[in-house]
Amino acid sequence: MVWKPNVTVASVLEREGRFLLVEEETEYGICYNQPAGHLECGESLIDAVIRETLEETAYTVNPQYLVGVYNCRNEARDVTYLRFAFGGEISAHDLERQLDTGILAAHWLTVDEIRALQTQHRSPLVMRCIEDWQAGRRYPLELLTHCR
Repeated sequence: MVWKPNVTVASVLEREGRFLLVEEETEYGICYNQPAGHLECGESLIDAVIRETLEETAYTVNPQYLVGVYNCRNEARDVTYLRFAFGGEISAHDLERQLDTGILAAHWLTVDEIRALQTQHRSPLVMRCIEDWQAGRRYPLELLTHCR
């Protein structure tokens, strides 16, 4: 068997001091996470974060920054995730769009509200990505290359 990490993308989106999180039903119960998901075969990281954000929140994001790259191991599930977190601007919201299966709602929450939900975070990366955004971590998208 060949080991490989699960590549995921996430949006770290702030508006008026609130961050966009999704409330989702998981095998562990209700969890909170950034709009996030897996990279699909042949897809660029930028296209993946745009797609995942739209599918989970009905917001269209225009990625402008790479916030960070995170290597996170979940020993209980024997899975390693390699997460690429992006920041950007929201350009549209489709109020009629149905959210992905398992997504209960999208919420704009303050940092204090997010910290109060910490026991329900999907992973430690939820808070870490917000803290990195607040610390001003914004890297140019030119760091990424997608070869076709």
